[in-house]
Amino acid sequence: MPVLTRLIPSPLVVDIRPGALDDLACVLADERISHSGRLAVAVSGGSGARLRERIAPSMPGATWYEVGGGTLDDAVRLASDIKAGRFDAVVGLGGGKIIDCAKFASARVGLPLVAVATNLAHDGLCSPVATLDNDAGRGSYGVPNPIAVVIDLNVIREAPVRFVRSGIGDAISNISAVADWELANRVNGEKIDGLAAAMARQAGEAVLRHPGGVGDDGFLQVLAEALVLTGIAMSVSGDSRPSSGACHEINHAFDLLYPKRAAAHGEQCGLGAAFAMWLRGAHDESAYMAEVLRRHGLPVLPDEIGFTTDEFVKAVEFAPETRPGRYTILEHLDLNSEQIKDTYADYVKAIGS
Repeated sequence: MPVLTRLIPSPLVVDIRPGALDDLACVLADERISHSGRLAVAVSGGSGARLRERIAPSMPGATWYEVGGGTLDDAVRLASDIKAGRFDAVVGLGGGKIIDCAKFASARVGLPLVAVATNLAHDGLCSPVATLDNDAGRGSYGVPNPIAVVIDLNVIREAPVRFVRSGIGDAISNISAVADWELANRVNGEKIDGLAAAMARQAGEAVLRHPGGVGDDGFLQVLAEALVLTGIAMSVSGDSRPSSGACHEINHAFDLLYPKRAAAHGEQCGLGAAFAMWLRGAHDESAYMAEVLRRHGLPVLPDEIGFTTDEFVKAVEFAPETRPGRYTILEHLDLNSEQIKDTYADYVKAIGS
């Protein structure tokens, strides 16, 4: 009888703990990622540059590249610079923009990527996607998963708390995204990858149910692990389905309709998820999700991030256009603006102000 199995694309190293950054060089050497220490390290001019002074002495063979921003041109330029050297791996040290640039550049030159996150703003730190600004606005580019993910919880504590809150909203929105995936399966027969769905849902539930807060190491550990697991779930399924449903469609609608006023990614996704759960009739779950988001200082109503009710209704109505072909509760109900407004009024009444 044949033994059937599959390989799961996942990092060789996941090191999440206080002080992890201080052991970066040793971890990479021990895991045979870079015996020689010849590393191309991409950093931002902010958090990454400050950490460079701290860890550069332990990485004498590294070459450091300061990346100006999160554009496709920045990533292509970084790839060109790295190609001129002889390196074992690329290290992206910083926030999401720098890690996405490093992801793209490492894929372009055929080197493994080590993602060293300085904040927990979203699940992109371990995903197989690089999101970069381009001439047309913003694009998503397929890339390999990082070969290693290092998250120093002491560094995470030093980042502005809004980054942690954004990560909470992004992680919790997995629950709504998986519910949308299951809906698409029931209605349209869309295939579900059960492992990817389980990983993403449990990551979201772990953050949703954890009693701790943004200042607790235990909670930060769970949040970091949830974001890593979500990225791996996307690799397992081959797309963003495990973590992107109506919640992310609403987020994209905010970004496209109000680009100069949009809030943080995770803030919009968390709000979108709570409302999407209400739309699908999961009223108790929606109220609990809103309660947890509030406890962590996240918005659950559009006016809490500067949008009127009419603007929110417009975003929800427009949201399906942001991901053509994706089936969520928004496409399923196909509500007009008046129906959205009425449903939103019920949502507000239930969760309170």
